[in-house]
Amino acid sequence: MLTVEQALQKILEAVSVLDAENVPIMETLGQVLAEDIVSTVTVPPLDNSSMDGYAVRSADTRGAAEKTPKTLKVIDTVIAGGISKKEVTPGTAIRIMTGAPIPPGADSVIQFENTDDAKNKDASLNQTPTQVNIFVAASPAQNIRRAGEDIAQGKTILKKGAVLRPAEIGLAASIGRSHLKVVQRPVVAVISTGDELTELGKPLPAGRIYDSNTYSIAALVKRYGCVPKILGIARDNEKDLLKKLKQAQDADMLLTTGGVSMGDYDMVKDIIARDGNMVFWKVKVKPGKPLAFGKINGRDKNGKPRSIPHLGLPGNAASCMVSFELFVRPALLKMMGKINVTKPTVSAIIEDSVKNNDGRRIYNRAVVEKRDGHYYARVSGPQGSGMITSMSQANALVIIPEENGGVKKGDTVQALMLDWNQEVNL
Repeated sequence: MLTVEQALQKILEAVSVLDAENVPIMETLGQVLAEDIVSTVTVPPLDNSSMDGYAVRSADTRGAAEKTPKTLKVIDTVIAGGISKKEVTPGTAIRIMTGAPIPPGADSVIQFENTDDAKNKDASLNQTPTQVNIFVAASPAQNIRRAGEDIAQGKTILKKGAVLRPAEIGLAASIGRSHLKVVQRPVVAVISTGDELTELGKPLPAGRIYDSNTYSIAALVKRYGCVPKILGIARDNEKDLLKKLKQAQDADMLLTTGGVSMGDYDMVKDIIARDGNMVFWKVKVKPGKPLAFGKINGRDKNGKPRSIPHLGLPGNAASCMVSFELFVRPALLKMMGKINVTKPTVSAIIEDSVKNNDGRRIYNRAVVEKRDGHYYARVSGPQGSGMITSMSQANALVIIPEENGGVKKGDTVQALMLDWNQEVNL
């Protein structure tokens, strides 16, 4: 059997970054830029006010104080998006709103609160006073945002390979980009296998269970920025499974759940080995030992033959989700063009003793909390591989090494963070 690291290395070596596409900007969240973004404009385009107030000549405000104000004639009002055609000359001022361009002649802005117009700052523009008293002295460039202080024309504002967060999307929008060239999101076909499964919304016959794996796995696919293609349940016969596999031929990755163990009807791995390319089966990990990885034959959008990476995940609900986090997520992130494909880990003091005598690395579902400057981890209930409640109640996977027989309460362990504390359903 392969170690976790060996298995992950084989998976990552077998997948490649997908092609780029031109996408509307609001559809790019979480994707990776496939081009450098160079600004064609200057931001801001003109010197503008960072405050609501009065554009003045700082020299006209020298000596201004509460008891000895400087009185200036108000000659105009300018709002954001407008431009004053008048010039601030000695003894004059122009009423100005945040974001409005600085009028000619002005070198500073006095905010409303430092004038006798403070009470009227929200008044209609038609109620502009004819004069204003200034109560403080202004310094040159006060409350002025300079043209180009954020972005200069010709500057590279985002580099190829950047992950697009809300800030990057806003940055691209600030220079007028409506579409961005990004690495495609992988389309991931999801198939659950087993005669025991029942579709959601249908009556549950005796001896059956509802198909939860399809939805937990599809949700994980979506969570990490990819596109799930739900193909439903494949029954435990070759004809039905082959039919479902054919429907997955245009996907970028295939995920199946169940059918990779040792039972008579666990035929997924056998069909993949026969009709595709089986790379490995079984990993020294708990839960998730029966993990199959290989490739199936498929076709691209133009009908050209290609190989599609396939991961056969265990059928048990918790094993299935843990296997996704350890092996599928990194592969999908690489396909999206991301460099950092690992989850964050923290050192935590474990509050349970956990035995490990079978030579496999254990990933126990756990709750990690920070108290008194230290992280603490406690196992999130029974750890049966089919118990999905243990995943719902966890925000981390505590790593129990394959050597040393386990850990004792109070030992320091590594915890792979699935979520941070505020997101866990305690």
